[in-house]
Amino acid sequence: MSRPARRVPATATAPVYRVALVTGANRGLGFEVVRQLSERGMTVLLGARDFDKGLHAVRKLAGAPGEVIAVQLDVTRQDEVDALVRWIEITYGRLDVLVNNAGGHYDHDAAASTRDITPAHAALETHLFGSWRLSSALLPLMRRHGYGRIVNVSSGCGASGSTSASCVAYRTSKAALNAYTRTLAAELEGSGIAVNAVCPGWVATELGGPGGRPVERGAAGIVWAADLPVPAPTGRFFRDGEVIPW
Repeated sequence: MSRPARRVPATATAPVYRVALVTGANRGLGFEVVRQLSERGMTVLLGARDFDKGLHAVRKLAGAPGEVIAVQLDVTRQDEVDALVRWIEITYGRLDVLVNNAGGHYDHDAAASTRDITPAHAALETHLFGSWRLSSALLPLMRRHGYGRIVNVSSGCGASGSTSASCVAYRTSKAALNAYTRTLAAELEGSGIAVNAVCPGWVATELGGPGGRPVERGAAGIVWAADLPVPAPTGRFFRDGEVIPW
């Protein structure tokens, strides 16, 4: 991880700055979320499993209004989560925004009757447990300042009313992420930390494939939830800034 320039905490005469972490951010939706958060003046940590790819992504954002720093992060590895959390605490002493975007495992043709549940394990490890271990590890830094925005990037196909025979591992893992979102939000009610899920819609990325909505539009709904004003709604499922059913 490259060491960023020293930042001065807000005082009575200095504006509050926000520090954000976006996982799975070296390409696609995550990269665009980083870009838009930076446009809002935030310091953004661009999480990537491959650090070299993270550095390449940061170079593309040279000149952005907010500072963007590449950080090594595989959300399925507890040691990398712990190392990054320690680094954030030492470097900034705070973390204001967490966007749990790392994902994949879009198994469109897999059937619920399959005997091979390996893809489901992988999807749950990233979408549910990755978000869980990172959120819980970073909560102390949010509690310290009584402020936080946790955005879990979910999908409408994980909603309880969605019925389809496709994407069983992806669908199940996003449904589990939705349940975790609601539970964590209920626990943190009144703490100043808002926890919400966002469906970006079908976005034209490497994961989503061609034909979807522009990545800028999908990312905008996530960035909106990451920068909610005080007091902020919590425990909700959003798409494009509008509540959708769980």
